[in-house]
Amino acid sequence: MDSKPLRTVEWIPDRADAPVPGAVRIVDQTALPGELVFRDLRDAESVWEAIRVLRVRGAPAIGIAAAMGVAAAAQSEGGDVDGVRAAAERAAARLATSRPTAVNLFWALDRMRRAAAAGAPRSADDLRERLVLEAMRIRDEDAGMCAAIGRHGAALLKDGDGILTHCNAGGLATSELGTALAPIYVAHAHGLRLRVYADETRPLLQGARLTAWELSRAGIDVTLICDNVAAQVMREGRVNVVFVGADRIAANGDAANKIGTYGVARLAHAHRIPFYVLAPTSTFDPAAATGDAIPIEERGAEEVTEGFGRRTAPPGVRVYAPAFDVTPAELIAGIVCEKGILRPPYAGAIRGAVG
Repeated sequence: MDSKPLRTVEWIPDRADAPVPGAVRIVDQTALPGELVFRDLRDAESVWEAIRVLRVRGAPAIGIAAAMGVAAAAQSEGGDVDGVRAAAERAAARLATSRPTAVNLFWALDRMRRAAAAGAPRSADDLRERLVLEAMRIRDEDAGMCAAIGRHGAALLKDGDGILTHCNAGGLATSELGTALAPIYVAHAHGLRLRVYADETRPLLQGARLTAWELSRAGIDVTLICDNVAAQVMREGRVNVVFVGADRIAANGDAANKIGTYGVARLAHAHRIPFYVLAPTSTFDPAAATGDAIPIEERGAEEVTEGFGRRTAPPGVRVYAPAFDVTPAELIAGIVCEKGILRPPYAGAIRGAVG
């Protein structure tokens, strides 16, 4: 058991006395649960690859990594302020193509663009440092938001509760504590006895490889189940509440999360179990009126037919592999963000939270 918070993404300066130069250090989540591997990335292309192949994943962590990727790219550009600004813009444009669904990615990149464009830096080095500090602020702000989500969400739990979660929305998906798992960590620290049921989350098994790993590491009672067992544990009365994260939440409260979440929400509704979405306000997208406006990423067929290197389907078979689905707002009992617990009707509540 190791309850020490794990920093999934952070900036590591080369020298102790200055933030630049440095590298983006990530936990390589493709190596888990077998190994805990850290990688240092020093350019935007390396960060792009890490996001694309899911070495770093989870909406908040993607945003943090992308922001730090912009800062890393600015280090390699010589010359004047204009040259550094151009490098930052090129990096932001490239990183924006890594994954389409998690709005935190675009939110963080917009912040980095504004930081690059603001004011009149004294020098190129001054601008490089400004970009690093902005990326570090994004990370630290996310840590604060996750802690607040943990406090608000813990109020929904009582001693002995069973919680079902889908995919991974813990410390591995954020700055360090998580969204959907944050209340579980907070309640556990306050002595509540909880049972977590973690869906394996096909096809890449984020629940099995990541959620079960980090909860076990923290000494929390976790039981891994196949995705198709969720209805059975609900029917048996083992589940009192469902907590999931989100990659983008529309203005009306529709929420995109890992594929399979919509089915879990329908099952929870049928069994009269409250279903909560937990995410920071950086995940809200007021420009998306409903979930129909959320872009849904499709992954490569090989993730289904040859998962983890072994073929499990006939060659040439057609595959449909959306990475996310959208849960309608009417199935969501509440949205837990750093501002508190939002309740239906969500349109006004979301406007108030992001205003």
